[in-house]
Amino acid sequence: MTTDKAQLDLLEAALPHIAFDGWSVKAIQTGARDLNMDSIDAQNLFPGGVAELVERFSSHIDHLMMVELEKQELGAMKVRERIATAVRFRLELLEPHREAINRGLTYLAMPQNAQLGLTCLYRTVDAMWFAAGDRATDYNFYSKRLLLAGVYSSTLLYWLNDRSEGHSETWAFLDRRIGEVLKVGGRFGKTMSGVLSLPEKLLERGKRFGQGGGLKARGFSARGFGSRGFGPGFRKR
Repeated sequence: MTTDKAQLDLLEAALPHIAFDGWSVKAIQTGARDLNMDSIDAQNLFPGGVAELVERFSSHIDHLMMVELEKQELGAMKVRERIATAVRFRLELLEPHREAINRGLTYLAMPQNAQLGLTCLYRTVDAMWFAAGDRATDYNFYSKRLLLAGVYSSTLLYWLNDRSEGHSETWAFLDRRIGEVLKVGGRFGKTMSGVLSLPEKLLERGKRFGQGGGLKARGFSARGFGSRGFGPGFRKR
């Protein structure tokens, strides 16, 4: 048996116990006993302890999500529909583990686990955008993932408390959130485009400024600023 397969087997055995014991060493050891696995072997499978178990669970769900998305004709969908489909598939995969997710959020809310939570969230939204066909390499790469992280996080929390039939209220909430983010994203993109073009604009302005005679031609000189001139690195010559 490969390490990957053994990890998944132990993860699946531990999940029912996580609902009662939380994401803990106790849940791992109880799952190991269910598999007749030695406690030392279980510890060796997850040398990083509970944090590694949480990360393994998240990456496993991401993998299953990608498998499901590959079966869909995403190319025929609009971008917002692709993203909505990805979020929906992932939440549906989490359905059998709702209490484990609740416990997981409590675990990740601890200050020492915040980085792990952000890492898992980033990998999830990155996978969603990749499946949606995003191949951006500019500032859009980060802005899209930042905005989708907000959409996914808020929808996950809504979903955990949703008791509507077929989670219809969650899907309606998701659609509204994507709509809101698309509006914000458009404004954000224009702002970022403007910011990133500033260096080029400043260089061009500097060239025109130099052609006009520079500081001296406009009545400025180092006089009046003392022997140090304008400050460190700007001594009079």
